[in-house]
Amino acid sequence: MAFQEAERAQLYLRCALFGPSGSGKTMTALRMAKGIADKMGCGYAVIDTEARSASKYADRYRFVVDNLADKTIDGYIASMREAQKAGYRVLVIDSLSHAWRELTEEVDRIAARSASQNSFQAWGKVSPKQKALVEAILNFPGHIIATMRSKTEWCIGTGKNGKTAPEKVGLAPEQGKGIEYEFDMLVELNQRHQGVVTKDRTGKFQDETIDKPSEDFGVALHDWLSTGTAEFSTATETVPPPPSTDKTKPLNAKAGEHTAMKAEDEGIIGEIGTVITATADDGTAYFTEAEKSDARQIIKSTKLDSGGLDELKSFKGFLAEELEKRRLPKAA
Repeated sequence: MAFQEAERAQLYLRCALFGPSGSGKTMTALRMAKGIADKMGCGYAVIDTEARSASKYADRYRFVVDNLADKTIDGYIASMREAQKAGYRVLVIDSLSHAWRELTEEVDRIAARSASQNSFQAWGKVSPKQKALVEAILNFPGHIIATMRSKTEWCIGTGKNGKTAPEKVGLAPEQGKGIEYEFDMLVELNQRHQGVVTKDRTGKFQDETIDKPSEDFGVALHDWLSTGTAEFSTATETVPPPPSTDKTKPLNAKAGEHTAMKAEDEGIIGEIGTVITATADDGTAYFTEAEKSDARQIIKSTKLDSGGLDELKSFKGFLAEELEKRRLPKAA
């Protein structure tokens, strides 16, 4: 593979808005989507999991909505596919937090049924679901603006009259650890409906505070995204290739494929072993013996086929993230 001069292609937006209740996540998402859709000369769709909150603004904005009853990851993915099938290239997801709640509740159920009551093994089982949701978002052939609830707390701030007053502030978004890496832009909204851009791959708005982000903000993002060498990236779902009709294919080809898959399985298993046996400089193990036993049980119960290989890769990714988290110095 040869190196070549980099060129920026036109892109689809992946923007996440997060903040406490009342910060204006739904309204902001609708306004930004309208700005983008108007520039594109098309309509936009909304996946609503927040008790029809988007429809409360239907007198001001025109859009189609799926008031999602099945608030599982499978439900989200199915709705995104329907939006794609209908040809919508601008999609609002309000909000993603219910998908995360499904995973945490499933982890609690699995842990409660286990003899050890340990959630470690449960996370290993459900992490492929989170991966499937992320892949669906990344592969959607259009712009996505997603909202996420934030955990909140109250602090003492300065009110409009200059006097001290309690103020609700948002903490981390209620979604999976590392979800922020999947978005081009992160905007944290506060109770004054101001958006603080905490991540921006456009390079135009990083660390800016935008008062009530609106259609104009959507237009500005569209203008940046639509400059480049290609019309748009055509992200599609990966489908398996058709069966081979090559009569000259060696009779032992399947055996060779099986051997290669087995070798890859063994490689992943070895990498998992390296992660779970990692120790600190003083020799302290990062994972308990019970957790190591759980990991071995997951490997033992995984069927060594293509689907099982994907599960092991996801499990290894989960363990690697957990290891990095445990390596971080603890606050004093």
